[in-house]
Amino acid sequence: MEIIEQLENQAVNAAVNFDWKLAIDINKRLIKLDKKNLAAFLRLGFASIQLQKFDEAIKYYRKALKIQPNNNVAKENLERAKVLQFKTPKKNKKIIIYLDPNLFLEIPGKTKSVSLVNLGQKNILALLSVGQEVFLKFKKRKVEVRTKDNEYMGSLPDDLSRRLLVFLKAKSKYRVYIKEANLSRITVFICEEKKGQKVQQYLSFPQNIQSQIEEMQAEKESDEESEEVAGVDLEKLAETLTSEEKDYLPYQPESDEEESEE
Repeated sequence: MEIIEQLENQAVNAAVNFDWKLAIDINKRLIKLDKKNLAAFLRLGFASIQLQKFDEAIKYYRKALKIQPNNNVAKENLERAKVLQFKTPKKNKKIIIYLDPNLFLEIPGKTKSVSLVNLGQKNILALLSVGQEVFLKFKKRKVEVRTKDNEYMGSLPDDLSRRLLVFLKAKSKYRVYIKEANLSRITVFICEEKKGQKVQQYLSFPQNIQSQIEEMQAEKESDEESEEVAGVDLEKLAETLTSEEKDYLPYQPESDEEESEE
């Protein structure tokens, strides 16, 4: 048992240091000693994917499922390996991630973990890795998350999209990293890097963002001055503010009646 425990620790350390060949060698030694070592088969599958040996990965995940038929990690990664087996990236492209242990450090008001909605194609999702940097791209009514090659991964939920649209248009900047990735769920970690001048007094991620926001009226496109457009954006922001933030609103939005009289 002591030898198995030592090998387990060595296998984990090899994976942490991205030494996938060593990880495979150690885990193979483990399953010779314990043919029903579920964790070793899961690690073999993962290491094989990192080395783009998808046939091997499929074999190890299937063996893991024989040991524990309902293991979700094995099921999800088996599907991922199958997708990658037939849709490998151009030029055998491979992203190497060196994970900073402090990467997902939570800072109230400045960071947020969020699960994406309307996920993209499986062959793109299958290539994502934890710790991989991705990017926000804002459109008229939503904020998308894309890879550095501009491949669509998914979108932020509507309430967060509406809030961040205002911050992004005000020239706020964010860094975004993959926190969890499988074919059915992508979670990203968003970290505020710089806050725009017009939204300095607001938190990017208040603890209680209102999730029940009334449907916004269709935006009016115009060539008005940027400050006037910013005023409209701030009005949208007001719909997502917490009660504490509303006390610091720099203006009072005009009512619909006043606008109609104009």
